[in-house]
Amino acid sequence: MDFGFTQDQELLKSSVASFVDREVIPAAARIDEEGRFPGELFRKAGELGYFGIRYPGTYGGSGGDNVMFALMCEELARGCMSLAASVVMQCLMGTSFVHRFGTEKQRQQLLVPAIRGEKIGVIAMTEPDAGSDLGAITTSACRDHDGYVLKGRKTWVTNASLADFFTVAAKTDPEAGFRGIDMFLVEKERPGVSIGKDIAKMGVRGLGTGELILEDCRIPADNLFGKEGTGFRNLQGILEEIRIMMGSLSLGLGQAALDGAVRYAQERVQFNRPIAKFQAISHKLADMATQLEAARLLVYRAAWLVDQDERDMKLASMAKLFASEMANQVADGASRIFASYGFAMEYDAQRYFRDARFLLLGGGTSEVLRGIIAYQMCL
Repeated sequence: MDFGFTQDQELLKSSVASFVDREVIPAAARIDEEGRFPGELFRKAGELGYFGIRYPGTYGGSGGDNVMFALMCEELARGCMSLAASVVMQCLMGTSFVHRFGTEKQRQQLLVPAIRGEKIGVIAMTEPDAGSDLGAITTSACRDHDGYVLKGRKTWVTNASLADFFTVAAKTDPEAGFRGIDMFLVEKERPGVSIGKDIAKMGVRGLGTGELILEDCRIPADNLFGKEGTGFRNLQGILEEIRIMMGSLSLGLGQAALDGAVRYAQERVQFNRPIAKFQAISHKLADMATQLEAARLLVYRAAWLVDQDERDMKLASMAKLFASEMANQVADGASRIFASYGFAMEYDAQRYFRDARFLLLGGGTSEVLRGIIAYQMCL
């Protein structure tokens, strides 16, 4: 089995790493401190073609594979999780339904400018009383003449205040649980669309998170993605990519935390020698590096299998579970190596510790993922 990357994949990784080292890392602390959307870097990512990695050249993309996408995610997260999370929302959840199920007119009006970074697309699924249990959503989509009327409130919507269009999960059949869910395109300028409060967060502070409120929002029938009753099944079609993507972000944060801890341990002198020379510290670093490498192999195997059309929900769930838990353990280990300075805002260790919590949520919590893995094992 070949565990190496292709030349194109290596070139992409090198290119993104250069952008991250040159422009993202120097701005990361300021983005976190100011809690602001990294607009300039986001637009630069569009100019560099990152938003179109997953899409064909017909719409301005580069037709890359899932391994390429994972490499990009990892490198961006190594630099700044707020930027990385915004970019991957634009690349995947925010635009995938338009590409797969939208009309050609919608692709030209929304997907093409989104790939260029001129419009922002996001997804809106979570509600105040429906998180992991998506079947419990109450946002409704009622058929009305030649379209639908949507009513409901969404929360934890990434970049809600900045979005130009939303992919919204709503019930066309309130009694059918998951089978009653469908996905709809809702443009921000439609009557009945409003943005609620921003949610203040402990980490990933440059990533805006807010509410979407739909009050008798009328949309045409063409804004239904796919056929009625297929929404949840269509969502499952990209769940593997979402979980692999979250695993890839975890790799980037884990690498950043490990790199910072190694540098500090080599520079920090106590008892007349660098603390990296003490076995208690060197062994902790060795464990962190081993966890990271094991997660990397799992994530990239899952991404490679998707590229081979060998989908494996169990492996994708394992990759997200293991990598996100790894990132939190490595960030915690780094904080401990920094000791008091890991508690100080002047060092990045505290930012990695806070941002790592974000990775436990998207794509399924660890508890939900363990249940999926167990189910796939027929337990």
